[in-house]
Parts: sequence; structure tokens; C-alpha cells
Amino acid sequence: MSETVLLIGGGGREHAIARALADSDCTLYAAAGNRNPGIARLADGFETLDATNPQAVTTYANEVDASLAIVGPEAPLEAGVADALDEAGVYAFGPREEQARIETDKGFQRRFMDRHDIPGCPDFAEFTDSEAACEYIDEYDGDLAVKPAGLTGGKGVRVIGDQVTAAEAKEYIRDSEYDRIVLEERLVGEEFTVQALVANGDRRVTPAVQDHKRAYEGDKGPNTGGMGSYSDAELELPFMDREDYLEAVDILEATVDALEGYKGVLYGQFMLTADGVKVVEFNARFGDPEAMNTLPVMETDLLDVLVAARDDESLPQLSFAEQATVCKYAVPDGYPTDPESGAKVQISPENAGDARLFYASVDEREDGIYTTTSRSFAVVGVADSISDAEAIATEALERAGTDGLRVRWDIGKPELVQSRIDHMTELRGE
Repeated sequence: MSETVLLIGGGGREHAIARALADSDCTLYAAAGNRNPGIARLADGFETLDATNPQAVTTYANEVDASLAIVGPEAPLEAGVADALDEAGVYAFGPREEQARIETDKGFQRRFMDRHDIPGCPDFAEFTDSEAACEYIDEYDGDLAVKPAGLTGGKGVRVIGDQVTAAEAKEYIRDSEYDRIVLEERLVGEEFTVQALVANGDRRVTPAVQDHKRAYEGDKGPNTGGMGSYSDAELELPFMDREDYLEAVDILEATVDALEGYKGVLYGQFMLTADGVKVVEFNARFGDPEAMNTLPVMETDLLDVLVAARDDESLPQLSFAEQATVCKYAVPDGYPTDPESGAKVQISPENAGDARLFYASVDEREDGIYTTTSRSFAVVGVADSISDAEAIATEALERAGTDGLRVRWDIGKPELVQSRIDHMTELRGE
């Protein structure tokens, strides 16, 4: 029996999910606050609605007679959209609001890890009083990461000793309107992510990916939602070994066990340090851009995972092509601090060459597609090596042109990848 799947969300991550389902035995509908032209071309229907409104989402799900739903972004999860869909009889592959707190509430996340003795938890303290937080910074022996407890789209963290001084961090806390601040020991090493598909007590893990949050080449500038990412043909990345990867998987498994009944994607952002793997944070959905690295090389049908999850069956084992990927985001000039919208996007599926094109936040008009103030689109190269995948992504961007756009061209370049290897070698004293 063919399934009817409702995809919630309209960004690059959701375009990758839609692409992964495009050849499956399903009818695909999508719902988001913004119309994504890439998703719209793959779906049988695209409804523009407030994806954080549980009633609006469930009404549309019933209109299209959805048998399954998959929730892409974090904001609908925080709003209880998965809860509402489940209660309306539409199985949602995504955690309920309470379990999604593993992402949406960083204070809860750290307390949860501490309470359940989950490995990799750094020193932390949570504050509702800004002056108390500033005093903690003065008294702490070492550098700290300053994190708003709630969702900030990946842009709220300030790291002392890297992005800001202690004085600037205190000014940031005092000037902010955040209700709660979490202060954590600064982790030094190389970041990577591992995503797990979870349901019915099963967890199926994906290859490691390294995201690049900083806005400018050489890891300079403010944090963003992610400027791009890469994965290798192996499960691990060049700066780590299989034991490091498995240590991260063990942390994910311990977290899933403690969450009891979790379903959806659990994304672990880790820091490989001289003392092993530490947890930077957890997310309760596919990463963006990491989904665009993982899904193009996943040979297992994503629909089979969704159906098994709904039917309370064992999840299929995941199979991945032994290929590397490099994802590069194109963002509007001035992003993220003062983005300029309205540039015409020249790239299309027809002129992307061998690269995969995933639209993120764009404005489709009668005469073409234009940028908004958020990340515009991503191109992904897939090849036998990271360097070959990077060349495919770069060639697509160069051919199409990037007027009015900015790209971190260094992502996936041999020099940057080697710098990660050298950094870990130095930290480990090898």
C-alpha cells in the first residue's frame, strides 16, 4: 500500500528529505511558512502555513489523508506539532515536545545528561540572574561558552577565548534579553556530528560530518546556521579514528536509552578533545546542512525507516555508499549580521552539473528565484574523495555565478582538512 507522507518545513534540510523520498512508493505533500521551489517540484502539494501551529498542520495532514509525517525543523517540535499529529492519528517521525527539550532547552539538556550519567558532559552552570552569571565568569578557572538556554538558530553562542573576551561575554549577557543563560567549560578540539534515526528502541547511525558554523573563511567571524560541511567515504572523518566515532555512538545510545520512547532523529554535536569525545549539544532533528551530506549517500530507502517506525517494527539497518560529500552554502551578502536580499539566484538543477542543488530560503517570483535574508541554497558534491567532492561543488558555484552571494570556498579544501588533522595531532601530543 502506497503511503502519503507530509513533510513539515521548507529549508535546505527539508529539500534533502524530499529528494530522499522522491523515488519511494509514496505521495509527498509539504507544509512550511515559506514556499521552497525545490520541494514544490518534488511534492504533489505544497501548503504555505505556520508550521509551528499544531492545529494548522494537523488540519492539512487530514486534508491530504497523510499516513506519515516527518518534522524537519526544531521550532515545530518545540511547539508540539509532533504531539498533535500523533494524537490526530498521523504518525510523526519526530520527538514530542517534552523529549524535544533535549535540543530546545540547553539547561534541561545538561541537567538531563548529569542526572543520567551520560558521558561527555562538560562542567556547566545555569543562571536566571545576569549578574550571578557574570560573577561565575570572573570566578571560573578557565574559558567558558555562553549559551542562551532556548533556541537561537545556531547564532546565540559566544565562546570566551575564541570569539569574545571575558569582558565582552559579560556585556553580551547583560545586554541580552534571555531568561536563562547556561555557562559551560570551553571545549577545545575538533567538532563533528553523528545523527541517529531512532524508533522502537532501535537507533541507526549515520556517518560523521563536520559542519562549519563561522561565517568567513579560516573559521573567522560570527556563528551562522552553518556555512557548509563535509563527510568522508568512511564512517569517521580524517582527523579521527573509528574508536572516536564509536565513542560518539555510545553517547548517542546512552542518551536514547535515557530518553525512553524517543522517536525521530537524534543529532549529536561532539567535540573531539585530547581527553576524548565531549558533547557540545544535542539536536532533535536532522542537521542543516548535515542532512545534505548524509541523505544523498544513504542507500536505504528513508520511507522504509518511516514505515517501520510507525508499525512498531525493527528499523532497517542503514547502508551508505562509500563516497565523500562536500556541501557549500551560498548566503546573501552581509549574512549573518546585515544580510542584503533581492539578488537573483542564477543556479538551477539544469546548470548545477554533477552537484546536487538544495534550495533553502529563497523567494520564487515570475521572473526567477531571488535571495531573502537567510541562507539561500546549498550545492553538494559527491565523489570518492573529499577533494573530488569539493571540486564538484565549487565547479557548480563558479559556473552559475554568485553575484550578491557569499560562499565559504575553503570548506572541504585539502588545506582546511589537513589543518584539522594537524590540530588533533598537536592536541593529542602525537
